[in-house]
Amino acid sequence: MTLLRPLLVLGTRPEAIKMAPIVAACRAREGEIEPLICFTGQHDEMLRQVTDYFEIEPDFDLKVMSPGQTLAQLTSKCLLALDETIATVRPDCVVAQGDTTSVLAASLAAFYRRVPFVHVEAGLRTRDLSAPWPEEFNRRVAGVSTALHCAPTSHAAENLRLEGVPAHQIRVTGNTVIDALMVTLSRERMNDARWQIKYDWLTERDLVLVTVHRRENHGGPLAGICGAIADLAAEFPNTAFLLPVHLNPQVQEIVRRRLGEIDNLQLTPPLAYPEFVWLMQRSKLIVSDSGGIQEEAPSLRRPVIALREATERCEAVDAGAVVCVGSSPEQIRKTVRQLLTDADAYQAMQIDRSPFGDGHAAEHILEWMVESFHMQAAAA
Repeated sequence: MTLLRPLLVLGTRPEAIKMAPIVAACRAREGEIEPLICFTGQHDEMLRQVTDYFEIEPDFDLKVMSPGQTLAQLTSKCLLALDETIATVRPDCVVAQGDTTSVLAASLAAFYRRVPFVHVEAGLRTRDLSAPWPEEFNRRVAGVSTALHCAPTSHAAENLRLEGVPAHQIRVTGNTVIDALMVTLSRERMNDARWQIKYDWLTERDLVLVTVHRRENHGGPLAGICGAIADLAAEFPNTAFLLPVHLNPQVQEIVRRRLGEIDNLQLTPPLAYPEFVWLMQRSKLIVSDSGGIQEEAPSLRRPVIALREATERCEAVDAGAVVCVGSSPEQIRKTVRQLLTDADAYQAMQIDRSPFGDGHAAEHILEWMVESFHMQAAAA
């Protein structure tokens, strides 16, 4: 049997989390699929935290990052490096997930080389190019040349149909983040004692887990978010707050200056994925501008206060598991205060069924790829 040889592109930590189930699904079909794994290096250190956990090693490591480079410089380096890689290995298709610069470049490079592009987590839209920025632009451009649109939900599939994508190029697969979450939860239940010891300072207190890193929140918005978190920590001294600080210097400087000396607020370096999953499960609620957390937390029945004006994960908002407050300090304080003091409001955000799938998305995606490309590979 002719092997299907997809090139799997990973650039950032969230991509690694969501592509890890794809890698595992390929491995489960050894003899039928031979994955070629490419790290762009867009977020190298944070990417490695995840790939080490899932035992993923690259066949190609492009190392495109350099200090202080602009988005245009990063994009051009990614595009050139991926073009050379595709020309060298001649894969049957290129697969990438989400909306990062790496995904944008992968879709372009595949298009220029006339190689089919498979978009994992296709069809997410806010209809606002400035929010999230530049991710909304990236995902729309990637969608133009996509051969297989792997939509995580029926809503995402409908977005694609409204844009004129032919129905045969769209399939609702679920979101691979739920696959990764379920596998990690199962593993980390075995390590519960380890994390209990590391976080014994939490005692029996409620935990508010905070993450913030998106570009649209840099500068003044981030300062306002930090101010609101500081106020809440003072208002709820018996509640623990924990914020893993993103490596971006623009985030580090503001967060450490505004939140570095608060007794019941702990700042940490970026955490390994399994540790962060354990903390999500341990938390009372999560305050975050992350898209992935909006998908993961509903499966854990943890409310999310999204630090975004709009979200492309509207399914979680519609289900009642996520509320968007933007970067408004007043709205952040009001919403967190309500969820920490009003049991009815809290329980209303604990949904019983995730809108993002059943944990088998990667299998569905691989089956569709085999259906679509195996005959082409055999004929080549």
